[in-house]
Amino acid sequence: MSIYDKSSLVLIPSGTKTGKVYSQKPVSGDGDFTFTRSSAATRVNADGFIEKETQNLLLQSNNFNTTWTLYSVTATSGQAGYDGSSDAWEISTTGVNGFENLNQNISFSGVHTISMYAKAGSNNYLTMRSLGTDIRVQFKLDDGTHSTTFGSPIDTFMEDAGGGWYRCGFTANFSSASEWVFYPQQIGITDAGTIYIQDAQLEQGLVARDYIETTTTAIYGGITDNVPRLDYTDSSCPALLLEPQRTNIIESSEYFDGSLWSVTNITITNNDAESPEGIDNASKIVLDSGSSSSCELRAQNNKSVTLGDDYTFSVFAKADEFDKIELDFSNSRMGDAFVVANLTNGTITSRGDDNTSDSIEDYGDGWYRIILTGTAIATGTTALIFRLGANPTGDGTSGFHIYGAQFEAGSYATSYIPTYGSSVTRVADVDCETANPDTSLFGQTEGTIFCEYTPVSDDTTNQSRFIRLRNSSNSNQIYMQHNAANNINAVVFNGSNQFVGQTSTGYASVGNTYKFALAYKDGDYAFYANGVQIDTGTATGLGTLAVDRLDLDNVNISKSSKVNQALVFKTRLSNEELAALTTI
Repeated sequence: MSIYDKSSLVLIPSGTKTGKVYSQKPVSGDGDFTFTRSSAATRVNADGFIEKETQNLLLQSNNFNTTWTLYSVTATSGQAGYDGSSDAWEISTTGVNGFENLNQNISFSGVHTISMYAKAGSNNYLTMRSLGTDIRVQFKLDDGTHSTTFGSPIDTFMEDAGGGWYRCGFTANFSSASEWVFYPQQIGITDAGTIYIQDAQLEQGLVARDYIETTTTAIYGGITDNVPRLDYTDSSCPALLLEPQRTNIIESSEYFDGSLWSVTNITITNNDAESPEGIDNASKIVLDSGSSSSCELRAQNNKSVTLGDDYTFSVFAKADEFDKIELDFSNSRMGDAFVVANLTNGTITSRGDDNTSDSIEDYGDGWYRIILTGTAIATGTTALIFRLGANPTGDGTSGFHIYGAQFEAGSYATSYIPTYGSSVTRVADVDCETANPDTSLFGQTEGTIFCEYTPVSDDTTNQSRFIRLRNSSNSNQIYMQHNAANNINAVVFNGSNQFVGQTSTGYASVGNTYKFALAYKDGDYAFYANGVQIDTGTATGLGTLAVDRLDLDNVNISKSSKVNQALVFKTRLSNEELAALTTI
């Protein structure tokens, strides 16, 4: 019998749904895990791209005679659509005064994108308009041209969907929008006739994503509330990503050309390249012609810091004509904390004297995440600045690309938290534990727990129990813990400690993967790491534990971690088996 055949519960993260992580053994579902995180989040998916929450905020997004208000137009369903369906609508007007429309009241602010598929009928125009923040864009459906007739959108687009259909839309930074209006003609031009429309969508961000159908409520997709994150960073196999609560204090993490950022001797080109998301929402930082110094992109609102606390500033960047970027706190309250990165070879070329830490992480396709951490030496505010790192002379076209700025309280960077006009908090991944398990899965007088674990942080102020077998009152516990000293503890507790083992330095380095196993039996304990025996114990008096659940990083989560595998055995494996199980 193999070691794996002896296990009673096996979690190799691969299957999830909202609120649940599936175990591979037992197949009955008695070993499945519940999961809670009451906010959206991001991960690196199997294709290597950052994946985040998506949404359609419009109601009845393809049912235009329900929550939509029709002003002197009629909407007829059952028309041939762009996607081969019969889900399109014919919108007809008798030409009363040139302001006939269909509209929906909805309030929102920040960076959003509106889109709709449209095709010419006897009329050739669709005009899209937002009210509150008044922007109007006109689309000519017979030749695929479009123009802004009022206001200042960030971007407008008209994408050919085939068969005369176009996906029409625009992106804007809305101070306060209250209504979407669609005119089946040029505004103010009396023009009786018809056009065809299908699949309207309103979403946060700089681009239109895949369409999501809605009915009576907004619909969210991707990594939404309570969706576990199977993260593929640096691996073809996923790991369960578990992180503490963090807030991205930067209010606009992807749109750098608005009022929340200020520029000196540079120009921002929005949606200029494919970002680490795999879509064209990265910005280009272009150095103005003749400029060679004092060129910077600065967060407009300085951020508050507290004496003695750690803060981390990060951004994704990619070389183009220039390949050096500098991140700088640029304020005496953070001391001399800055970092310059080379985006060609992925190295740090210089750093300030007061950096607590800095690093550069490869995200593929030339993209790197540059990370700067500093400790506040005074309470007050600090500036957040991106600069060209080598002071080249600008020509008005040369620069580099950036995406995803983040500033968070903490000693390391967590997964990206997108913002579109205000700061956003991603709450902790908590309550990842077996849901109503069969307690016969757990050894009550002897057993073994195993975890393949990758530390994502080296926070020295907190600790995290990354795997724990326990009862409801916590009076009996068997767990392994990443402690504040960056060692790994193994503990068996039945009202008092029966066994405590601890690794020495070298088993908790950020980004490295380790295999740990803790075996327990009255008078016979053992702790193994990476094939090596760390400690043994001979205490007696264990008794019957009555443990009834297994959880992963469930207690006051404060360190980020990835769980690659978790196994439970009802028997105390032999030392030879423990060595084989934990060998990397």
